[in-house]
Amino acid sequence: MEKASKSVWEKYDKKDLDKLEKICQNYLKFLTDCKTERECTKEVVRQAEKAGYRNLEEVIKKEEPLKEGDKVYSVCMNKAVALFCIGKKPLEEGMNILGAHIDSPRLDIKQNPLYEDGEMAYFDTHYYGGIKKYQWVSLPLAIHGVVAKKDGTVKEICIGEKKDDPVFCVSDLLIHLAGEQMEKKAAKVVEGENLDILIGNFPLKGEKKEAVKANVLKLLKEEYRIEEEDFISAELEVVPAGAARELGFDRSMIISYGQDDRVCAYTSLDAMLEVTSPEKTSCCLLVDKEEIGSVGATGMQSHFFENAVAEIMDRTGDYSELKLRRCLKNSRMLSSDVNAGYDPLYASSYEKKNASYCGRGVVFSKFTGSRGKSGSNDANAEYLAALRKIMDDHKVYYQTAELGKVDIGGGGTIAYILSLYGMEVIDCGVAVLSMHAPWEVTSKADVYEAQKCYVAFLKDA
Repeated sequence: MEKASKSVWEKYDKKDLDKLEKICQNYLKFLTDCKTERECTKEVVRQAEKAGYRNLEEVIKKEEPLKEGDKVYSVCMNKAVALFCIGKKPLEEGMNILGAHIDSPRLDIKQNPLYEDGEMAYFDTHYYGGIKKYQWVSLPLAIHGVVAKKDGTVKEICIGEKKDDPVFCVSDLLIHLAGEQMEKKAAKVVEGENLDILIGNFPLKGEKKEAVKANVLKLLKEEYRIEEEDFISAELEVVPAGAARELGFDRSMIISYGQDDRVCAYTSLDAMLEVTSPEKTSCCLLVDKEEIGSVGATGMQSHFFENAVAEIMDRTGDYSELKLRRCLKNSRMLSSDVNAGYDPLYASSYEKKNASYCGRGVVFSKFTGSRGKSGSNDANAEYLAALRKIMDDHKVYYQTAELGKVDIGGGGTIAYILSLYGMEVIDCGVAVLSMHAPWEVTSKADVYEAQKCYVAFLKDA
């Protein structure tokens, strides 16, 4: 279509608006239901199987061949997932890949978390990812995750989302006693070790020592079948409680926890399920641990993705180490990650000519990193030119942007990791206000344009 220099809302007709609302209503439900990487992976698999995707592990086990049109998925430790739709062209010629991350900043409950102080019970936490710690106090919080028992069973936990559920919070110091606190720098107003969540105040009758803690343990055992030692083998995440909501009198925006990067993960998934007969093999790659450096077995730096591609090439009967390398080198990717939406209340942090704006369409970021492009992936001009044509051919509105002023800060994505294979990669996502805050904001128009962009890319890249 065109590089948008103003709001794209006025360009929509009723047909566009109806499609936009359908996508955004489904996205709102996804945000509400999927607040952890495990919940995202489970929902992605559910939608994929409904669309005819099969588990790659079952295909391998049965030694079934894969051919054009076949659809498979691969899961890594229930926290990362890759979907593949086999295209008409040989895999050696490359794939079209949409890659996003499904982890978000949060508070993780420690392995020895439960304690009592001041006749109140707490869970000790360790924050995950880049957060402003003071934003997490005095909010209703929910606990999501799993508890793995010694007998091999795994219990899913979700407390704080239903209407009759209890919620939890990190307490804050009252303003009347906060004179010294208010003099501190923002990074020190709330210390990391003080982000413990309040979970109880009722003492167990007859218990003389740590009676509130004892009552919490009693309730955990009775209601959730959790013993204190079970926290050793648990993954429990503390997130803002409550559903994603429409924002504004005009309902033009969405406010929710975890839109970085689930806005790109959802639209990538939706595009992947829409494109069923691609020329090149399509891939939707949704990974964990981006917020802490893409490390570990479920992060982008692991060999999960490469191993899955190797298995698929083997099932197509066309695997060799050299062909795998060619496949990865010849692939093209959109690193589907968000950018910082221009906020006029904090205008001094942005360079207006090269900022992303809410409501102007999907955002292409040629390079990321910080200061002198440190830690950057820098996309080739030729790749950008090809993407411009694809966007024009499919009537997708887009904008280009950097993440703030040159020396203000910066950020990274998974793009640089995939670029190590020699493939063409560029960051492409949605503008977000209040990024990494407990509640983030996006424009419905940008969600819609992102989905259109990803469909166009899978079809024509």
